Amino acid sequence: MKSKEVQITKPDFEKLTGEKSEEGRFLVLHNDDFHTFDFVIDCLIEICNMDVVQAEQCTFLVHYKGKCDVKKGSFEFLEPFKEGLTTKGLSVTID
Repeated sequence: MKSKEVQITKPDFEKLTGEKSEEGRFLVLHNDDFHTFDFVIDCLIEICNMDVVQAEQCTFLVHYKGKCDVKKGSFEFLEPFKEGLTTKGLSVTID
């Protein structure tokens, strides 16, 4: 006789509560029609400490997909990056 394996899945915290865990937040850069690729790349390098290749890839993702996750962490960790990018005029949210 074969024994059946039962898989137990944990309930997803975010689906149950509608809240994000502190470590599971993302800094999301949104597309706009105002800033040039070079400007956005320079902002990501300066404020988010990205290297050139990361900043270019993120910029292309924003252009073609409409948004891109830039960083992951707690709200307190992401807040200074959000403030810096919004000061430059970029559209950024913490999700």
